[in-house]
Amino acid sequence: MRLTTGRQEAGSTASRLFVYNGGFITQRRVRRILELSGYSIHLGLPHPDDLVGIWGASPTAHRGLAVAEKRGCGLLRVEDAFLRSLHPGRSGEPPAGLMLDRAGVHFDAAAPSELEQLLTRHPLDDSNLMRRARDAIARLKSAHLSKYNAFTPTDPVPEPGYVLVADQARNDASVTASRADRARFLEMLAFAQEENPGARVLIKAHPETLHSYRTGYYGASDAQGRVELFTGRASPWALLDGAIGVYTVSSQLGFEAILAGHRPRVFGQPFYAGWGLTNDDAPPARRERQLTRAQMFAAAMILYPKWYDPFRDELCGLETVLDNLEARARAWREDHCGWTASGMRLWKRKPLQAFFGAEKRVLFTEDPGKVQTGCRNHMIWAGKATDALAGTVRVEDGFLRSRGLGAELVPPLSLVTDRRGIYYDPRRPSELDALISRRAELSQAEELRAERLVTSLIRDGVSKYNLGGDAPALPGSRRILVPGQVEDDASILCGARDVRTNLDLLRAVRAANPEAVIVYKPHPDVEAGLRKGQISAEELADVVAAHADPAALLGKVQEVWTMTSLMGFEALLRGVKVTTLGTPFYAGWGLTNDLAPVPPWRQARVPLLGLAHAALIDYPRYFDPVTGQPCPAEVAVMRLREGSLPHPGLGNRLLSKLQGLFATYARHWR
Repeated sequence: MRLTTGRQEAGSTASRLFVYNGGFITQRRVRRILELSGYSIHLGLPHPDDLVGIWGASPTAHRGLAVAEKRGCGLLRVEDAFLRSLHPGRSGEPPAGLMLDRAGVHFDAAAPSELEQLLTRHPLDDSNLMRRARDAIARLKSAHLSKYNAFTPTDPVPEPGYVLVADQARNDASVTASRADRARFLEMLAFAQEENPGARVLIKAHPETLHSYRTGYYGASDAQGRVELFTGRASPWALLDGAIGVYTVSSQLGFEAILAGHRPRVFGQPFYAGWGLTNDDAPPARRERQLTRAQMFAAAMILYPKWYDPFRDELCGLETVLDNLEARARAWREDHCGWTASGMRLWKRKPLQAFFGAEKRVLFTEDPGKVQTGCRNHMIWAGKATDALAGTVRVEDGFLRSRGLGAELVPPLSLVTDRRGIYYDPRRPSELDALISRRAELSQAEELRAERLVTSLIRDGVSKYNLGGDAPALPGSRRILVPGQVEDDASILCGARDVRTNLDLLRAVRAANPEAVIVYKPHPDVEAGLRKGQISAEELADVVAAHADPAALLGKVQEVWTMTSLMGFEALLRGVKVTTLGTPFYAGWGLTNDLAPVPPWRQARVPLLGLAHAALIDYPRYFDPVTGQPCPAEVAVMRLREGSLPHPGLGNRLLSKLQGLFATYARHWR
């Protein structure tokens, strides 16, 4: 972004914003959100029709206030939005969004902020807006997302039945705006005990005090009798779930308590006080409207903030922020203890380090004695796992992988991790099985997200490898696509039954469909000479679609017959009938014609969008090589569509050719 000191150029519509806080200059994310919101940052002295930007009620705000008063211009107050990041802002992590307010600041009731004006005047009665609000509240709870998110949902919390008292950072602007001090916090603690005789009272430490950035108002000396000081990094939603009452001055925990179904006791004047959802000690008298939880949430989280999407470099809606933050939080929660890894080929280690090593570098070892190092988790490539490695996390490529073949050593955009089994092995339950079962019912928001994702896959012709190519003209009216597979692939070894080779597959399809036009599509790894499975298909197939685009072929056939190929799943997404002769992960849920037995634990009848949500959104982890960050499925699809991905280096390409050459010689001499 250009930083200027003079007037903006003629014809520009951006508002000039003069700043006197270095953070506006040094924090790129803040500058970019302001720019996208219509503000250009300037240094120097403003004119009356310009604006002065200040950061909330920060220690440097007085500079901007003095300049604005002297120059007779307006103010723009800037604050972090209520969903911020993994770690507190003092860690240096950029915010997911900002609140830009020309009227006031949300935590200071001395003057009505734009948020308060929304809560007072906006109808907040649009059915779509209220649905979005309710769906987002449910998602915050289920994904355990809060302002800061460096915690694990499974972290222990005290036994339920306690009263929760929220501590805050000492001299925080939201506290001083409510004219609170240590005495006020002690008064609140006394009320919590008096109004809840016999109940345990839990003081919840503020996240910034846990990171030692600032001190709070409570200390160890306050934990006496039935009062306990809780300094764990538990999910706020888990804590609220076990609470019988919530007390706060102005903490965001009070807002989240409302969303969790509580009616918190409020001793300050935060934005959420005075609307009929709290028990207030001294609410602002002008707040007379009665609001629902969804109405408050819609104003505070959907209408008021400016949310930012770093993957597309644009302002976005709350739902996109939830997608992005959920992916980021999942990666931290799974990786912050670190990993040891075994069974990983050398070329895979760099992409695995990018996927799993952002918090602590992955330690690659084949030494059983070094597998359990401290509190680290252990992973192994799924094909190298054995029953002796109980508790080990199996790793495998995801279903939206790359632009190019894994056998050509192209790094993946998605990987799956599974503590129970692995998706291609139907001999034992996998985590994907459990996820699919849970998606037998979808919320409207989940259904819409899955539908949009599937629609984009079909529209953009995105598949696992995205190799491109054409689709030949096909004769006949009933056409069956038969995808060839790598015959020594783990999905065949584990999931195929009586039919285990490409030739036997073609024979079975021809015998069952003597009049149909059979289109055989060789597997791209086999076509490239890198894996086993080459056959002469011309006698059994009417068309051999060599080097054809799988997505284009699926648009020209009525059925797919397969052993365990992922093309069966891709066909289902496109509305094509699928018959399975093996047991792939998508068989047994009522969506396919299954000629082989299916596992007894696959009893749920799952809608297609439920299967898509589990397989494409819930199960894999995605990594964006452009930004170097964990990302949601939608970003991976965007990268695959645009082709804006790094290509494998010369060393990888040469290594893949040698790998194929050795495989050819091995087959020749067997």
